[in-house]
Amino acid sequence: MNEPLLAARGLKKTYVIGKRSLEVLKGVDVEIARGDFLALRGASGAGKSTLLHLIGGLDTPNAGEILFAGEQLSRFSERRLTEFRNQRVGFVFQAYHLMPELTAMENVCLPGRIARRAVSDVTARAAELLKRVGLGERMDHKPSELSGGEQQRVAIARALINEPVLLLADEPTGNLDSHTGGEIMDLLRSLLTESQMTLVIATHDVKVAAMAPRVIELVDGLIAN
Repeated sequence: MNEPLLAARGLKKTYVIGKRSLEVLKGVDVEIARGDFLALRGASGAGKSTLLHLIGGLDTPNAGEILFAGEQLSRFSERRLTEFRNQRVGFVFQAYHLMPELTAMENVCLPGRIARRAVSDVTARAAELLKRVGLGERMDHKPSELSGGEQQRVAIARALINEPVLLLADEPTGNLDSHTGGEIMDLLRSLLTESQMTLVIATHDVKVAAMAPRVIELVDGLIAN
């Protein structure tokens, strides 16, 4: 049996806000195979974003373990964890998180520059990706000059610049109208087919979740049976 790309076991996460503790994940187990397209569905506050942040190495659980290609993330040094986030995982967020002072091209190149890849290679790949996501004529535009859908396309290209194994998308259509959101989902699915990446998307939208072959529902910090 093939080893899963990612396995999470017994994940718990509690945030302390002032004098109050908020238990977001209460013991989550999930396995994600290479090439999977998985949707995490659930209402706001169900723990979808928290789970994505944990498996992407952006946060650490209070209990449980996360294995990526058989290795425990908790055993990674800070430097290796930074490299993992930069090179093995791509992130797409609802709020885009583009650098406002940078052009689309510069935003897409940024993770490649952080990885210390050759400038010519990064620039060529960024141009290719921006063309692929339909922004070949908008490379020199800053985020303020782009629509929400165009900004999300830049964010997707940026997430792909280092050819990640795992792409994590947190409510990528949440700030978009239904038509533009549908275009973004079609783009993600076509990119997934072309690159053989693994895609995990968190969404509260039933229609978006239905596009994934595999759906997991989170309810109050637990996976619903």
